[in-house]
Amino acid sequence: MLKVGLTGSIAVGKSFVLGVLKELGCHVLDADEVAREVVRPGTSGLRAVVEAFGEEILGSDGTLDRSKLGPIVFADADKRKQLNSILHPFIITAQDEELAGLERNDPEGIAVVDAALMIESGTYRRFDCLVVVHCRPEVQLERLMARDGLSREDAERRIAAQMSQEEKKKHADYVIDTSDGIEGARKYTEAVFQQLEAELHDKRKRL
Repeated sequence: MLKVGLTGSIAVGKSFVLGVLKELGCHVLDADEVAREVVRPGTSGLRAVVEAFGEEILGSDGTLDRSKLGPIVFADADKRKQLNSILHPFIITAQDEELAGLERNDPEGIAVVDAALMIESGTYRRFDCLVVVHCRPEVQLERLMARDGLSREDAERRIAAQMSQEEKKKHADYVIDTSDGIEGARKYTEAVFQQLEAELHDKRKRL
C-alpha cells in the first residue's frame, strides 16, 4: 500500500482535493474526523484536554465545545502547542490502527491521510510521500472569511497563526494549486493521482 500525507494551510481546499482522491479510488482518512473521535465524551483524549484547559470548554451535554476552545488556542501560541501536544498522540494512534486495517484489506491500494498540522508535528515522515494543497494568499483570505464568517482581521490572524504556505510547499513531493476554482483543482488532483499510481507501481516492483 502507498501511504500518502495530504496537508495545506487553512481554507486552501484540502477537503475538495480529498474528495476527488476518494472518487478516484483512494482510501481517505480525514484527521478532523479522527480528532473529533478522540475527544468524544468518556475518552482519555477529552479528559486530558479538560485537565489542561478546564471544564469551561465543555458544553452542557459534556461534549467539547469548539466555539469555546477555539478562541483560547488561536489567541495564544503556547496554548495551541499545548493542545496539539495533547491530541496528536491520540490521533496518530487512531490513524495508524485504521491504516493497518486498510493495508490488510487492500495491500495494493493508496491511502491518503489529510491533516492540517502534519508538517509542524513531523508526522508527515510516516508516509511514503507528501502532497501539499495551496492557493494564492488573497484567495485563501477570501475563502476563510466567507467560510467562517470572519472579519478580515480575524481571518488574517488565523492564517498568521499557521506555518506559511510557502514553507509547507518546501516539504512537498507533489503540490496541488486550487487558486482557479473547482475545475482547475480537479485537473491538478487527477494529475497527482496518476503520479501516485506510478509511485505505487514502483514501490511494488521494489518489494
